[in-house]
Amino acid sequence: MAIYTYSNANQNIDLLLEEVVKEGEARIKSKDGQIFVIRPGQKIDSPLNIEGINLGISTNEIIQSIHESRGRELCYG
Repeated sequence: MAIYTYSNANQNIDLLLEEVVKEGEARIKSKDGQIFVIRPGQKIDSPLNIEGINLGISTNEIIQSIHESRGRELCYG
């Protein structure tokens, strides 16, 4: 695993991030000699991104139910 200098990491951030994904981490050495470890974080999905469920009804049936709940009749034509 390579240790990047701060300026090298800054200039090659895309390569550094590729190494993080490939190797699981990358290291950066600051001017004062301190070493920092970069690791990938958890992927954060939207809380609204949920798996759908099959209710066994068609789109037309859903639309018809919506119209009925609003007190309107569904008119085709």
